[in-house]
Amino acid sequence: MKYLITGGAGFIGSAVIRYIINQTEDEVLNIDKLTYAGNLESLIGVENNARYSFQQIDICDAAALEQAVSGFQPDIVMHLAAESHVDRSIDGPAEFIQTNIVGTYTLLEVLRKYWMPLEADKKNSFRFHHISTDEVYGDLEGTEDLFTETTSYAPSSPYSASKASSDHLVRAWHRTYGLPVIVTNCSNNYGPYHFPEKLIPLMILNALEGKALPVYGNGQQIRDWLFVEDHARALYRVASQGQVGETYNIGGHNEKQNIEVVQTICALLDELQPRADQLSYASFITYVTDRPGHDLRYAIDASKIAKELGWKPEETFETGLRKTVQWYLNNLQWCRRVQDGSYQRERLGVQS
Repeated sequence: MKYLITGGAGFIGSAVIRYIINQTEDEVLNIDKLTYAGNLESLIGVENNARYSFQQIDICDAAALEQAVSGFQPDIVMHLAAESHVDRSIDGPAEFIQTNIVGTYTLLEVLRKYWMPLEADKKNSFRFHHISTDEVYGDLEGTEDLFTETTSYAPSSPYSASKASSDHLVRAWHRTYGLPVIVTNCSNNYGPYHFPEKLIPLMILNALEGKALPVYGNGQQIRDWLFVEDHARALYRVASQGQVGETYNIGGHNEKQNIEVVQTICALLDELQPRADQLSYASFITYVTDRPGHDLRYAIDASKIAKELGWKPEETFETGLRKTVQWYLNNLQWCRRVQDGSYQRERLGVQS
């Protein structure tokens, strides 16, 4: 099969590509604008594979998209290109509206025009897989409630509102035009190659540099954590076996308070790379003013994908986080190359 993946130089997109190239015989075309979060170094291990190719394209550029799609003739499109950082969306929402809404619309239109005249077999097997977030659901107040595929949308931030809008566009193109779509909504991802403004890499790198570990508010916000390689396996399973028109929630079954995550990272670093002065990294935890509209709790009910497609995460939070911390310790040069001065980590607190 031929997979066209948008945003394939990003954190989740690169994990999906590494999985497809290393674990299947499928072919991949990676389309990425290469914004601050796109990093082709995350694909060094597969970049020379004959089944992999890359084109630098903005998904808002319809002409470039049309040329890439017509040249590659994809069987499946996995749409991961998105602006995804909540704090950035609060500071400057325009880029989120442009990429997440206008870009998704542009891609849908290009693919609709590509799909409609296809021969019957290829037309019937084509899939557009839209990758979204659990943040479109807003937050949960109760300690037992879970997001399901039928939970009403109630986005809280410019980021989640823009993703909710893109989800609605995808479903509208399915109902109105018949475009064969599948939607997934995932919980917080973590793992290797994560851009250093997100919670887990931010805390690891700040700790190693002896900087403050800034935690928003009281740190009791709860997230469900999903190891990115588990997510990549789930996305491939959905794209290749999921039912057209369906939505699948993907979660890690690992609900943790943000402060718990930070404390666990500190304990792992104390074990794996203790400080010369014998101080615990946890002594650098600092509480900072909460961000506007901060969601309190996310939690995914992932029973549908388990029952219908047989997927469940292989990593626990403990095994996945240990692998993640060890990866960063072993790949500090990758991190240093990412830290090119365009992003000042010390001014940001805990990220969603």
